[in-house]
Amino acid sequence: MWSKIRLALIGLSLEERILNGATLGALVFLFFPWLSGQFLGGDPVSYSGLQFYVSYIGLAILLIHASLLVITFLPILGGPVLVKRPWKATVRVWLTLQGAVLTMASLSVLTRVTYEFRGLGIRYGVYFSLVCGLVATLYAFLQWQEERRAEVQELFHHPEDVTHVPAPQPEIRTQATPPPPPPPPPLPPEEHNLRL
Repeated sequence: MWSKIRLALIGLSLEERILNGATLGALVFLFFPWLSGQFLGGDPVSYSGLQFYVSYIGLAILLIHASLLVITFLPILGGPVLVKRPWKATVRVWLTLQGAVLTMASLSVLTRVTYEFRGLGIRYGVYFSLVCGLVATLYAFLQWQEERRAEVQELFHHPEDVTHVPAPQPEIRTQATPPPPPPPPPLPPEEHNLRL
């Protein structure tokens, strides 16, 4: 099974790998510290993206990024196709955008919490999750644009056109051109008087 997954990953395009890698990164960084410090002067605490005030937002982000990975890898591993080909890029753009917006929303919630409770601080997990979500959104948008461009080209491509037949080459004359006229005869020599 691992060799099948490895071969499937090698078969993906570079944009597809970056998109799925960024999605996986955003998913993994949900479990890293998003907020830590001393809460109300007590013991040091550390909260991930699935705890504290942003637990429901973090759960939504987790489901969004997990569904993006399922959309990609389930058909590759022999499972059913969840999203048909014409809608795949559109669904990906919408899901990655939702994930990035929710990550920004949770960052704003955490910023508000750090203003209320001075002992807490925002940690690297939320920032890395946000960057990975934005990269995934960018590459999903680029794939969506590429798909739209291919649809437009397909719309204007007509197989019955003769534009695909190579244009006939102009005829090359094989007749010999007449030779140029002979040069005029030389002029008689001039006589010069050497005496003055």
